[in-house]
Order: sequence, then C-alpha cells, then structure tokens
Amino acid sequence: MRGDQLARQWQLIQRLAKSRGGLGLDDLADELGCVRRTVYRDLDALMYAGFPVVSERRDGRVYYRFLESFCLGDVPFTADELLGLAFSEDLLRVLEGTLFHDSVQSALAKIRAGLGPELTTYLGSLAGAFRVLPGPHKRYARSAETIQALSDAVIGRTTLAITYRSGRSGAEAERELDPYRVWYRSGGLYVIGRDHRSDEIRTFAVDRILAIEPTPRRFEVPESFDFDAYVASSFGVIAEPPTRVRIRFTPPWRNHVTEHSWHPSQKISQLEDGGVELSMEVGGSVELRNWVLSFGAGAEILEPASLRDEVRDELDAAARLYR
Repeated sequence: MRGDQLARQWQLIQRLAKSRGGLGLDDLADELGCVRRTVYRDLDALMYAGFPVVSERRDGRVYYRFLESFCLGDVPFTADELLGLAFSEDLLRVLEGTLFHDSVQSALAKIRAGLGPELTTYLGSLAGAFRVLPGPHKRYARSAETIQALSDAVIGRTTLAITYRSGRSGAEAERELDPYRVWYRSGGLYVIGRDHRSDEIRTFAVDRILAIEPTPRRFEVPESFDFDAYVASSFGVIAEPPTRVRIRFTPPWRNHVTEHSWHPSQKISQLEDGGVELSMEVGGSVELRNWVLSFGAGAEILEPASLRDEVRDELDAAARLYR
C-alpha cells in the first residue's frame, strides 16, 4: 500500500537522522517491521530523492546514516499529515483567490520553509503522485471580499445588508440576512441564514450576492437551528420536506450507482435484469430532476408520480429539439 510505504520511509528518515553512528539493515528491518529487501529499496528511494545517505562497513557489517551536515529541521507533522495538507491545497483549488484557499497556501508555505531542501523535494515528489482534479465548479476569485464579509459576519453574529440576484428570474433585490453558516456543496459556496424579507431560513448562492455591507445590528442563532438536520433531507442545496423517491437504473449504470454515496437515506436493491433500484427520502425536486435527466435513458423515476411527470415532460421537450 502506498500509505504504508510513505509512513515507513518517513520512519526511516527519522531513524537515520537521530542515529549518528548508523544503523544496520537488520536493525532497521526490526524497527520498521519489514524485511531487509524492503529497507534496501527504501534507502535507494531516499538516495534518489537527494537525501545524503552514506554507508560504511564496520566489523563485517554495513551501517547506514545521514551525513553529519544533514539536519531534519523542525517538523511537527508526520509525512502523512504533510501530504494531507498538500492534498487539501488541491481540494481547495476551486476556491482559488478566496481566504480559504489562500490561508491553506500560506500555512503550507510556512511548513515548507522549516523542512529543509531534501525533505521538501522528497515530499514534493510524493505529493505529485496524489492529485485532485476538480469537476465543474463556480469561480470565486471575484467573490473574495464577499466571502470575507460573510466569514466575519458568521463569526461576529452581525446582520448583513445584501443585494441578491435570483437564480431563476435574474431579478435583483435588497435583503437583510443573519448568516448562520457558509456551506460548500457540489462545486458551489452557499450561505444559510434567516432572511428578514421572508422571515425564513433560506439558502443563498454566494456568487449571486452583488453587494454586501455589515450593519450595526447583531443576532443570535436560535438554539433550535441544527445545520445537519436542516440539510439532511436535501438532495442538493434546496431544503424541502423529504419524500420517498424510487429510481430504476439500467444494467450499464449499475456499477456507477452502487459505487457512489448519493444520500444518507439511500437503499439500493438488485434487479433481475441486472439493473438496480435506488430509493431515498429526499427533498429538492428541481435538483433531483436535473440529476435523473443526466442519466438519459438509463434512469426511470418510479415514484413520486409528480417527479416522474416532470422528467417525462422535460425529456419530451428535449426530444422535440432534435427532431
């Protein structure tokens, strides 16, 4: 396993850095819980990565150590933890230009500065083997000030005055918002809070906030508000009362459906024709409809009838475009 190899090589680096007299293959194999051949391969890998590993023969045995000039540096993290941080930098690339992405980059730069050249190069080469390629997502570089204002207001419990553009109609409206939580979901950033205009808890897309200003008024998040419970029934970001949904998928989509976690309430059953049936208790009919449509003829809504009718009408309209 790649993770085991990484952890073992990190332990090997630490052992060699602490031993000025050197360690033999048998000693290293016992300490690392592996065979001599594995230790030898790991030593080769470290030397190839630029670590100053030297060997010397004493009393018929070969001992390995680092040159005395080598310094491990002040490294409070394990190699796995450092790789995890580097991995998170890729995960947050979709938020490039915002405080979330920039803060992780700043933290990683400070960590790298204390590693020393050999360890920096080594971890950099390992990090290159683990990459995250983001799927479709919104761009937030232009929303950096909005995100900062939302973050400050969530922490400071400050009411905000915003200008918001509706996603459906495109109409712009002035609103006041008590922001409870900033939320990332499906390639987008959202803020959940009490909308003074409707006096309801609503979800707003961050990129549709055209203007934002803090007010002098403060608010308290109601004790009854539970973020996890609020989003639990949502298939996407729209909070609606849950309803029972059943979808039949054709055999070519079986592996794709069974390999993913779509919702905490999901249940998947095998069908005689080789397909599968997915059932969930979810809300958010618009998002669910669009998701089912992405499977084309590979998915069929069994219930509820209202959602089945919506998907059928949408497919009929799409078919007319191609006639």
